[in-house]
Amino acid sequence: MSTYRGRFAPTPSGPLHFGSLIAALGSFLDARHASGQWLVRIEDIDPPRCPTGTSDEILRQLEAFGLCWDDTVCYQHDRDGAYQAALEQLRRQELAYPCSCSRKQWQDYPIYPGWCRSGVRDPNKPLAWRLRSDLGRRPIRWCDRLFGEQEFDPAQLGDVVLKRKDNLWAYQLAVVIDDAFQGISDVVRGFDLLDNTPWQRQLQAALDLNEPRYLHLPLVVADNGQKLSKQNHAPALPVSGDAVRGVLHQALIALDQTPPAELAVAPVHDQLHHAIQHWDIEKLTPHAQRRNPAC
Repeated sequence: MSTYRGRFAPTPSGPLHFGSLIAALGSFLDARHASGQWLVRIEDIDPPRCPTGTSDEILRQLEAFGLCWDDTVCYQHDRDGAYQAALEQLRRQELAYPCSCSRKQWQDYPIYPGWCRSGVRDPNKPLAWRLRSDLGRRPIRWCDRLFGEQEFDPAQLGDVVLKRKDNLWAYQLAVVIDDAFQGISDVVRGFDLLDNTPWQRQLQAALDLNEPRYLHLPLVVADNGQKLSKQNHAPALPVSGDAVRGVLHQALIALDQTPPAELAVAPVHDQLHHAIQHWDIEKLTPHAQRRNPAC
């Protein structure tokens, strides 16, 4: 049996759109082609950004496109204890520190200058927790399965926030802990997250966690060159049969998989069956962006 375990981890700040579908479909096909498992995790650690019912809507959209997951859906709002334990471990290693600084205070700097590394500047203010990026593993090197050899110095990227001043957990820590918890072997996601990987691999090394393989997919952009996103009002994916078939076919084209034209009207099961058999990352072109074929 394959040891491949992939995942799709949307933030339920709104329904899935075409850009979301590219990430979900790419990770699904990569897992299924490897005879592996594909999991879904709902990254709902920021409740003010996550309207009630959106998580269920996302799951319905995935089901409409035939993207069925293995195992129980993981919700990050249930994982507070695991994140706190990881933060405590980083504190003991002196790799995490409290910080009172606001973004406005350091807005003239390209990255946070580390003012609180040697002690909190204003203990009377709310405190965030940051990663000591200068003390962790440096540099960070890995081979992206599409974009090739990568090397970053996390200290040049800055001390990323691990826990916010409002006591909400930050993405970088949560994603690392949950990828390890779910036994994720392969992360397939958008190119916009490639430069987040150095912090995540630094955390994986510090916490002695497994380091997954990474495949960053080119981003789909609209005619105006903007990334398709909820913030840019990308339309929600359909859930009705005929519309779903056409959009799924367009997504396969956007992933450079050249599906036969006659499959554009085929049921999603048939399209996915063909796509899984013929999934080939060698067909992907390693450009950071490409146009939405639906535009």
